[in-house]
Parts: sequence; C-alpha cells; structure tokens
Amino acid sequence: MAVSATKKPLLLLSLFFFVVAASAGNFYESFDITWGDGRAKILEDGQLLTCTLDKISGSGFQSKKEYLYGKIDMKLKLVAGNSAGTVTAYYLSSKGTTWDEIDFEFLGNLTGQPYTIHTNVFTGGKGDREMQFHLWFDPTADFHTYTVHWNPINIIFLVDGLPIRVFKNNEKNGVGYPTSQPMKIYSSLWEADDWATQGGRVKIDWSNAPFSASYRSFNDQNACSRTSNATWVACDASKDSWMWTSLNNHQYGQMKWVQDEFMIYNYCTDYKRFPQGLPKECYL
Repeated sequence: MAVSATKKPLLLLSLFFFVVAASAGNFYESFDITWGDGRAKILEDGQLLTCTLDKISGSGFQSKKEYLYGKIDMKLKLVAGNSAGTVTAYYLSSKGTTWDEIDFEFLGNLTGQPYTIHTNVFTGGKGDREMQFHLWFDPTADFHTYTVHWNPINIIFLVDGLPIRVFKNNEKNGVGYPTSQPMKIYSSLWEADDWATQGGRVKIDWSNAPFSASYRSFNDQNACSRTSNATWVACDASKDSWMWTSLNNHQYGQMKWVQDEFMIYNYCTDYKRFPQGLPKECYL
C-alpha cells in the first residue's frame, strides 16, 4: 500500500489512544466468548475458534482489547451447505447511543448460491452506508482473510489482500468519520432469516443445524489498542506506516475489478432510497 508523504514524528490522539502488546493468533489471549451457552469454543491450544447456531441459540465472542485505528486480520471459514437465513458478523464497534462501527457481515444462501458480503460504516450512531458484494471463491471450502485497515485517512475493507471498498475521512467536508471512540472486535453467528437471504424470501432450514463458522490467524500486530480505559500511550507515526496508508494505483485497479465484477449494491447509486439526494460522501 502507498504511504502518504505527510508524516508526523509523534501522533498524540486526544482522550484515549494507546498501544499494548499486539496479539497474533491465540484466541485465549485475545478474545472472550460472550454468549451461546457453550456453542462457541476455543480449540487447538487457542489457534481455532468456532461459533455454532442451532434452533435454540447462536453464539459470539468479543476482543479483550479496544482499538483506535489498526490493520486487523482474521481468517474465516463460513457456514457450508445450505446457509440461507444465517449471518456471520465480524465487526468493530464502540458503545453508547452515538456509537461508531465498521462492519463485515456474511449473508448465507442456498447451496450453490453465492454468499453476500455486507459492509457498512457507522459514525455517531448513523449508518446507511451499505455496500454488498458476491465473492469470487467458495468461502466455505477453506479459510480466507478478511481485513479492516482503519487509520486517520481511510477505512479499507480487504478480502485476501484485495481491496473491495474504501471509506475516506471527509470530516473537513462535514462527513462523519470514526476518530475518537475506541472499538472492540465482535463476531457472532445468528439467525436473521427475516432479511438475510434474498430479502427474507428464503428461510433457514433447521434440518441442517447445527451451523458452524470457524476462525483462525487473528492478527492485530499493526494496531493501537488498550485493555483498560485507564491506559494512555501514544502511537509513533514515524514507525507505524500503516497509520498513513492509502491505496496506490495498482490497488485502485484491483478494487475497480472487484466492484465492476462482484458488487451487487452500492448506497451511493441508490437514488430511490435517497430521493432528496445521495449522502454527501458519494460526491467526494
């Protein structure tokens, strides 16, 4: 990725900005299982995490740390077979009524039909910035890497290193951008058959339960984070080049290929949804 020529020797972010020892792959060290009554499990000495969904409950987990900027990778293998009506969510979110959030959601489908990746960005409790894609591979056959690269310049969504979407910081133009609220990582597998598959027309088939999604190779080596809101440190931008990364021309070409071939919804082209005019960032 390209690195902006503008660097600051020391980036001091107001309020909460922090660095702690980064994690690399061990789910015992990095995450807490938060719900599901045993349906989520950490296995293989912390190298594998699984979430399951049955007719009684789904399951989920969250990070021990909060993040304020970072390049965060997770390998996922999604629900195989007839996954219609299921959603595997993987996202960052802060708390409160004016929360910030960066979303990957994987919407299941009938056997042989493509998964939908649903992406969104919330700022100050407001979202409505959805972009959706089909995948160019079977996400249930093997693990693939899904990355959120969030820095003061932009949020880049990547799949196996290919950028699929960029949300730029246009605060100077009056567009909200997540700059000050620390976020935890959350993931869950749950039922959403009222909307997840073909607008809710295809319901979940419980005869295929339990459904299962798997996680490996979590990596937050390039991130600013904290384990306690009493922790205060600074990020050294001269060392952390990811802090000033944006896409280069080659990567813009890769993203154009993905969006031309696999994008199925873009809020910035949905004039019926926004009859009074598209959101401001769509013109920037």
